[in-house]
Amino acid sequence: MEQRLAPKTKLSEARLCETFGVGRMHVRRALLLLASQGIIELQSNRGAYVACPDESEANDVFAARMLIEPPLVRQMAQSPDDIDLTLLTDHIALEDAARKMNERTEIIRLSGEFHTKLAQSTGNKFVFRMMRELVTRTSLIVGLFGSSENASCPDDEHGNILEAIRLRNPELAEKLLISHLNHIQSGLDMTSRQAPQDDLATILGSE
Repeated sequence: MEQRLAPKTKLSEARLCETFGVGRMHVRRALLLLASQGIIELQSNRGAYVACPDESEANDVFAARMLIEPPLVRQMAQSPDDIDLTLLTDHIALEDAARKMNERTEIIRLSGEFHTKLAQSTGNKFVFRMMRELVTRTSLIVGLFGSSENASCPDDEHGNILEAIRLRNPELAEKLLISHLNHIQSGLDMTSRQAPQDDLATILGSE
């Protein structure tokens, strides 16, 4: 979510065991779970690597989000009393605080998490699960094709979407969400690629 691990980065089981101080079985279970979510790729006789979506998959991910998120916020704005607005308000406060402190990795994490909070606030576990996977894949895509300038969602756009929901304006909420996703996608450079890394301990903050 924080885009510290570039796509195609090799995830050595031995190095992960050493980094986190856990046994190989724990690491293997984690890798299998991540592989089932499309976050990593398990390659026969080669090991685990951070997934590397191509341009076609990137377009598919944003297309899927366009199918889910705009109708979702429209429905939320039609019945804001049925959702947990406090969850979203508190989250945006965390985003604002991270920006004031210029905490880049926290800003990136929170920016993606806002979209999963949208789904979570509806109480629909299946939509939440789908959005969590899509947001994670989006983070991989931005990590691969994005730059430091567009690694997080633009300032104020989340707050504007929430305000439209709070004001019971479904047309505006949907319009803002569509514009927001287009803004993120248009900031990607499909010709650039972040190089894979190999020092997992340093990347993951244990050294």
